[in-house]
Amino acid sequence: MSVAFTRESDLEATAADLPDRPIPAHANLVTPRGLALIDAELAAAKAAHAAAQASDAISADRTAMARATRDLRYWAARRASAQVIEPRGGGETVAFGSIVTLERDDGRSQRWAIVGDDEADPGAGSVSYVSPLARAVIGKAVGDVVKIAGQDAEITAID
Repeated sequence: MSVAFTRESDLEATAADLPDRPIPAHANLVTPRGLALIDAELAAAKAAHAAAQASDAISADRTAMARATRDLRYWAARRASAQVIEPRGGGETVAFGSIVTLERDDGRSQRWAIVGDDEADPGAGSVSYVSPLARAVIGKAVGDVVKIAGQDAEITAID
C-alpha cells in the first residue's frame, strides 16, 4: 500500500475520532452578557462550518470540517439550554450574577463575579457558579467567613 493512502486514511481517522466538547450536566445558567458571548461563539462556529464546507481543501484536511462541526454542535446545544438569569445588584446574600469581595487572612482583597460556565474567566475575575469558590460564598452575607482553599476569607461586599 502506498504511503499516500496511509496518510489520507490517518487524516480521516483523526477527523472521525475528534471527540465532542463535553457539555456539563448541570443547568446552563447565564447572565445577559454570557448569552451574548454564546451567541457570538455560535455565529463564529456557523461561519467556520460554512467556510469548511465551501473550501476545496476539505478533501485534504477533514479535521477542519470535523472541528467546525464539533464546535457548531457544542455552541448550538449551549444556546438551546441557556437560562438567562438577570443579576440582582445590591442583594443581601451572594447569588448567581453577584460580584463578591473577599478579604483573605493574608490581607489580600479579591473580587469575583459569579457567572455561567461559558462566561467564567478566573484570570479576569469571574468564576462559574458551580466552582468551589462560588459554592462556598453563594447564600452568604457580608461579614460571613468562608473557607476557600483551606484559608478563611471574609465577605466584605456584595454588588
